Order: sequence, then structure tokens, then C-alpha cells
Amino acid sequence: MVKIITLTGDLGSGKSTVSRLLCRRLGYDYIYTGEIQRRIAERYGMTTTELNRYSETHPEIDREIDLTFVALGESERLVVDSRLAWFFIPASFKVFLRTDLEVSSMRISNDKGRTSESYAGPEEAALNILARKESENRRYMDLYGADCSEMANFDLVVDTSRITPEEAADAIIDAYLRREASGG
Repeated sequence: MVKIITLTGDLGSGKSTVSRLLCRRLGYDYIYTGEIQRRIAERYGMTTTELNRYSETHPEIDREIDLTFVALGESERLVVDSRLAWFFIPASFKVFLRTDLEVSSMRISNDKGRTSESYAGPEEAALNILARKESENRRYMDLYGADCSEMANFDLVVDTSRITPEEAADAIIDAYLRREASGG
């Protein structure tokens, strides 16, 4: 029985918030790649978007982040918020959180907790979101052949554009428990 839920999705889709809700409700531990990436960006004196561009020619950055997840396949009771955990932990319950670009850019531009990602407004945030997504998708295809844009790679896709994080967590827990009950 799989005891790991991996979350990935669009920037600003609520991955961190939903992950914390899942952990609290299920009693699972939380592993968060975004924080690791932000720390690396700070260490290099870069924004996360700049780090993504830098990573295109410096694969050691992705390896530093991604090798963490290879060993987690044998773990239990984890919620993993990561762009590629679904790929590195194939037996996990794989969730993709989808969000409209307009909603994502508003969320990100208004999020004061994103100290390494500050934008003048939603328009600038949208441009950076698109650039970061393109950079990450290209890099992950080149490095691993992992297509984050292919929804068939995921057990569940939840559109968080117009629902609360609690509603997203409810949908994930419901689908996850149904899968567990069926032995899948």
C-alpha cells in the first residue's frame, strides 16, 4: 500500500498550503522542494527564476534537489511537494494541482511570504511564471525524459483556480483513501 502522496502543479496553485493541510489531516510528514530551491537560489544570490535559467546549463543544481527524492521510495507517511517527486517515486499517489495563469499570477504577486520572488504586479508575475514553467519543463525533459505537462502521468488532477485549499485537500484525501481501499 502506497503511503506517499506527491504533489506537483502550476506555480501558485496552492501546493504548499494543500500539502500542509494533507499532513495535518493524515498525520504525515512533509517534504518541500520549493524551500530547498529557494535556499539554493539565495546561496547563489539569484531569484528562483534566475536559478532555473542557470540550472539549464548547470545540471548539478537539479541533481542536488532531485537526489533527495530517489531515496524516499521506501518511506511511508509522507506528503512530498516537488516538481519531480511523482517521477522519482513512481509508486506514490501522484497529484497535479492546476490553476489558471491569471489566478496564479494574482496569488504569487500578492504573497508576501515569497521573499525570493517579488513582482511589481500580476503581469510581471505571469511573465515570470511562464518563463519558469518553460525552463523547468525543458530541463526535466532533457535531464530525465519527465514530461510534467502530460496529465496522464498523474493519478489525480485538481483545478484549484476556484476552490479553497481545504476543498482541494478534501478531494485529494477522498481519492487517495479510495485508492488505498481498493488496494491500488
